Amino acid sequence: MTKTTLNQNKPRPHAKKTDGESAVLEKIAEMSEPDRVMAERLHDIIKAATPDLTPRLWYGMPAYAKDGKFICFFQNAHKFKTRYVTLGFSDKANLDEGNMWPSAFALKELTATEETRITVLVKKAVS
Repeated sequence: MTKTTLNQNKPRPHAKKTDGESAVLEKIAEMSEPDRVMAERLHDIIKAATPDLTPRLWYGMPAYAKDGKFICFFQNAHKFKTRYVTLGFSDKANLDEGNMWPSAFALKELTATEETRITVLVKKAVS
């Protein structure tokens, strides 16, 4: 290979890279109903509750990080062949309550009650 050929294969500095939020939104768009609708709503709830979290993919799932450390993530039911979607929290989430606390939640539907609870949980997780 000539030097010219090698340079043509190099990424260009101005080439647009997909940012974390775009990747998360693309992954959500690939989901089937009703997971997609729930994931879209969770994305909106998490971003509104904690705008300092950065959307990124984590093991191919929509997730949200603070200072490069993942705080919470969403697993869709269809991909994992479960009867519910999961909103999970990593060990970096500030949800400790004594010696035992939940780190994942099953969601079959998002009503105002669940949306309020998720908002409280996400805010606590990053506190």
